[in-house]
Amino acid sequence: MKKLQSITLFLFACLIFFCNASVLAQNDSATFEQIKKIFYQQQRAWNNGNIEAFMQAYWNSEELQFGGANGITKGWQQTLESYKTGYPDRATMGKLSFQIKDLTKHSEDVVSLTGSWELERENDRPGGHFLLIWKKINGEWKIVVDHTSQICQQ
Repeated sequence: MKKLQSITLFLFACLIFFCNASVLAQNDSATFEQIKKIFYQQQRAWNNGNIEAFMQAYWNSEELQFGGANGITKGWQQTLESYKTGYPDRATMGKLSFQIKDLTKHSEDVVSLTGSWELERENDRPGGHFLLIWKKINGEWKIVVDHTSQICQQ
């Protein structure tokens, strides 16, 4: 009888563990889908020549950090101005494509996304890699840190 109780208790514990793991995996999947939706909206905005719409995925704060070839830029407005300076017209903006390499949930409100990017333009195809830190702020996922590198072209 005691052996049956132990087996029943063990099976019950396993059931709870696997149910919780399944719920957590579903929550991660839903979170990742939300972030991917915003991320690919960014890509569409860029390809439509709309830098302001592209910037909607970023945290509109002076605490936003963007790291790139020119160093660290702090602040949403400064990041917007940097994009506008670097990409003043549709020709320089080209056609953007992203490839997600990894999404990792670090906590209920922090996710990292790593991947690569490429611009298809008339005379070149610059590209590189990025690491984005997303944070859930007031119920919305926003990029709070962006580190983007460009692969040197020969």
